[in-house]
Parts: sequence; C-alpha cells; structure tokens
Amino acid sequence: MTAWIRFISLTVVLGSGMNSGLAEVPAPVVESLASLVVRYIETHDSDEAGQLLQRILSDKSASVETVSHIIRAERTYQKQPVGNLPDEQIVIRGQTYPLSLFIPPTYQASRAYPLVVCLHGFGFTGEEYLERWRPRLGEDYLLACPTYPSGAWFTRRAEDLVLETIRQIAHRYHIDPDRVLLTGMSNGGIGTWLIGMHHAPLFAGLAPMASGLDNVLMPFLANLRNTPVYIIHGAKDQVMPVDLSRSIARELDVLGYPHVYREHQHEHPMAGGHYFPREELPDLVAWFNRQRRVPLPTSLTVVRDGSHFQTFDWVRLDATDPIAAFSEDLVDKRDERIKRRVYAKLDASIFGSNRIEVKAEHVQRYSLFLNEKLIDFSKPLTVVTNGRLSFEGTVTPSVETLLRQARLRQDPERLFPVQLTIAIAKPAS
Repeated sequence: MTAWIRFISLTVVLGSGMNSGLAEVPAPVVESLASLVVRYIETHDSDEAGQLLQRILSDKSASVETVSHIIRAERTYQKQPVGNLPDEQIVIRGQTYPLSLFIPPTYQASRAYPLVVCLHGFGFTGEEYLERWRPRLGEDYLLACPTYPSGAWFTRRAEDLVLETIRQIAHRYHIDPDRVLLTGMSNGGIGTWLIGMHHAPLFAGLAPMASGLDNVLMPFLANLRNTPVYIIHGAKDQVMPVDLSRSIARELDVLGYPHVYREHQHEHPMAGGHYFPREELPDLVAWFNRQRRVPLPTSLTVVRDGSHFQTFDWVRLDATDPIAAFSEDLVDKRDERIKRRVYAKLDASIFGSNRIEVKAEHVQRYSLFLNEKLIDFSKPLTVVTNGRLSFEGTVTPSVETLLRQARLRQDPERLFPVQLTIAIAKPAS
C-alpha cells in the first residue's frame, strides 16, 4: 500500500553579481533524497531502480531513520476520477483485463479509505458484480471488481491480476493498508480462499461465499493465523455442496483461528441455494467495518508449495526439501507430492527478550525481516530453530535492505532494515 510523499528540492547556483555581464547559465537541478526514494519505490524499470539505489546509497544523509521517514510520510495524491468507473483496465503479462471500480463521489484524498476487492463467479463479470456490491457498501468503501475469463480465479495469472489491482488502486487513491478486504462468490469464493491464504498478510479479512477447497489445499488454511474469515454458504446449495465450507470451518476450529461461519436456508428462484441472500448483508458489512489488519504480528505460520516463495510478513522461505509445486492452473496437476500434501511449513514467534523461536518442516533455509518494532537492535538477538541455536549476536540495520524491501512490498506499514538468513542444520544421524 503506497503512501509516498512527492517533492523535488531544487538547488540553484547563482552568479556572484546582478550585473556581471556574463550570460545566464541554467541552474543545475539537484534531485532531493526524498524524490530519489519515491522514484526508486515506484519505478517498474529494474535498470532505473538499480541506478536510483546507488544514488541514494551514495548520499551521506540517507540514514535508516531519514529514509524510513520519507517512505512513511503522507503523500499528496493527484486528482482522480470518482463515481462508477466500469471500464478501467489492468495489464498482466502483456494481456489486458477489465476492471470495474466505484470511488465514492464524496472521496477526499486527505482521508484513508478501506478497499473491498470482489471476485465474480462463473458466467459473470466484474462490472455486473460492481452493480451488485455498490449499494451494499454505500460511500464508505472503495470497491474493485476485476474480470477474469470464466471466473477461473484459481490460476496464477488471476492471482497476479488481484495483486496488481490492489497495487494500482493504492497508487491512485488513498487506501488504508490495514483495511483491504477480499470477497468472492462461487468461483470467486475459491479465489478468495486461494489468494487470501497465499497472501494473508495483505488482507484485514476474507469473505468467501458458496465456495470451498480441494482437500490438497486445506493445509494452506494455516496461513490465516492473523487473518479473520467470514464464511457464507447455503445449506441447499446444489452447485457447491455446503460440506465444502463445513469442513473448512471445522479445520479453522481445530486451528483456533478467528472466523465466522454463516449457513443460510434461503433459496433463489433461479440459483437455488447457490447465492448470497440479502438477509446476510447487514452482519457481513458490520464485520467489514470492524476489521483491521495487524501489520506486525509477533507470531506467524506460513505453509508454502514450491510455486509460492514470496515474503510472508516478516518471514520468507528461501530453500526447501523437495515439496509439492502447483502449476499455473491449480486444477490441472495432481502428482504424488500434491496428493500427499508435502508442503513446507514454518512457525515463528518473537518473545520480549529479543528471542525468536522457529519450528520448521521441509525447510532448509529461511529469512527473517526485522525492524525496531519487532526487536531491540541495541541488544543481542537469539534465534532458535527446531530447538537448536541458529543465531546469537547483534544485527545492524541497513538502508539498502530497507529500500529493497520497501520497493518489493509497497507497504509503508512494513519497513524492514534487517534481513537475517538462517540455514537449518540437519540433525546428526
């Protein structure tokens, strides 16, 4: 969620006298540190990013504190259109996808707004879902409804579409990074589960409707340790059997994770029990209103397959044993590792005495991303992995690490000037 300040400081070199007789020479333009940082964070050009990074690092005023302040500072937003915007577009890997937006006519750039991203079902479009959801949310939320062919939200390209939608809206409008919610119906509900589980730290909450998960995907529910879920399903649903959501709710009960399970008895003349009844709306919107992301939880659980090695809050899996890896389309491959649900898992908790304890399965190497809110940099840090000491000593904040992570994450609430990589020693045989 970007919140970058934009300004350029100009240093003008003047002649020694008003009537020196010398021809006027254009004053050199010196780009400020703040402008360099903003450009580095926002550029899509990797070559330009590399050049900007070196310029920033060569600036003697570029301390961790100064750069952090620049990144966190409130940005000034350019004037953007408001109201119904049904014909926006998002480009993913060279392919263009429709995006329908609603920006309240009362939108003010000085205020941070919550964002609801809604994923349509099979046979529908984002524009159709925009029409449904706009009156449900009123003018308190920004609403984004992308369109993906056949509602195949279980694909990696669809996952990229949702993530890029959030990134671009946050670049144009003042979004509260702690109030981004993801919801979807039917196939869109499946996408809500999959994208929400893999990228749980991005969301304040998930609201999947009339959907479910294949048994091989159930272990990824563990990623929702800090992400509440609101599940709605019709007891008489003949398209997506209600047992799909019941089994997920049971698993969340076992995990002890925060969730609401709503099972309704309503039927629609055309859709039967496979729909979202208006009677459920007030409680869902009230739940939306209460949700706030915890930017830096002190305990995390992350489960990964071999195709999702992105950072997960302040941890990242870097190398694993041979594990299951999904293809671009999660439904077209079922090899033995997927069938046996062979995934990498890491549990990490920070304790007040600068101690981090990690339990890892099928993980060979992982990284911790740390800041002053998580640990005290003035004191030694202890990291214990699977009961064995992995690291003991001090860590030093780095401007380069801070910048690289800020550009990668696009989230000013999560700035990390320290990266500590841990190789897990194999127990003696």
